[in-house]
Amino acid sequence: MSVLNMESAAGTAAEVTVVDGYVPVIDLSSARTSEAADARLASVIDEVCRTSGFLVIVGHGVAESTVAEMYRATREFFALPAEVKNGVLADPADPLMRGFGRKGSLAASNADAEVEQERALPDVSETFTVNRLGEPDGRQALPADADAALATPNRWPALPGFAEAYRGYYAAMEVLADDIMRLFALALGLPRDWFEDKIENHMTNLTANYYPAQPEPPAPGQLRKGVHSDWGSLTILYQDQGAGGLQVLDKAGEWLDVPYIEGSFVVNIGDLMAIWTNNRWVSTVHRVVNPPRELAGQERYSVPFFHQPAYDALIECIPTCAGPDNPARHEPVRSGAYITGKFSRAYGN
Repeated sequence: MSVLNMESAAGTAAEVTVVDGYVPVIDLSSARTSEAADARLASVIDEVCRTSGFLVIVGHGVAESTVAEMYRATREFFALPAEVKNGVLADPADPLMRGFGRKGSLAASNADAEVEQERALPDVSETFTVNRLGEPDGRQALPADADAALATPNRWPALPGFAEAYRGYYAAMEVLADDIMRLFALALGLPRDWFEDKIENHMTNLTANYYPAQPEPPAPGQLRKGVHSDWGSLTILYQDQGAGGLQVLDKAGEWLDVPYIEGSFVVNIGDLMAIWTNNRWVSTVHRVVNPPRELAGQERYSVPFFHQPAYDALIECIPTCAGPDNPARHEPVRSGAYITGKFSRAYGN
């Protein structure tokens, strides 16, 4: 464990605690206590994003009750009979798949050839998704020429307190994502508010993953979530401690478990951040593995907040990540077109 000392706004010593590892644990509680504290946090984040692109955060400020209510609602929903869950099945015409998710393969989202997509086995999981664009005022976050289907209404199950729990959790994740994006800007040598106009009208999916017990083994090569990278700017993941969890692929080609720490979130960068940073930061591939057979009766839940910039945000190499000897490696892309293309590959809409 490393303890990084800095001076707080009051002139007293402050600390950022970093538990070393390929996926380190970082305490954000010193954020915004002083410019020095934020600069040191940003420096640590830059180092992590240059290597694994994954970190576990504590000291994030999200209330335990907000998380607990979301987790309760999630468990209640996935415990419903299949016919009830199918009552809020995602509309096939919805490009962001709000509601109870249809079967798909995240591994296929990385495939360039149609034959590779056909070979990708479906993930052994169920999903439920909401997006701010599906709320009554969601259309206001889209440009006039955007596909109207992007504002497809969220499909809320008829469970007492469910929508309230998810809306409260979504709002907390929005605040946390904004804070992390400000630290990202500092880490990249940019003004603190550099990303703000690009994410103000973000189009983020909040997706609950349910990994059921596996009384029968999955097909060879079939996983709870296949090998993939995330698509947007960053992901903030809540995970429980059920068996069969998240793994990341390190630079030596070894799969490493992401640690579970009570009260923490896993944060990782996505493909769009790798484009923004000209590969200075890596969008690391990861997967969710099956439990060992002796623990195959255990269920597992995780809830990622897939932070996605505004629909019309242009994602191109930022000024501090290129130079005469380091030209831009990626063609610019639009956030909305990028994510809808990924959904089409993974889920066939």
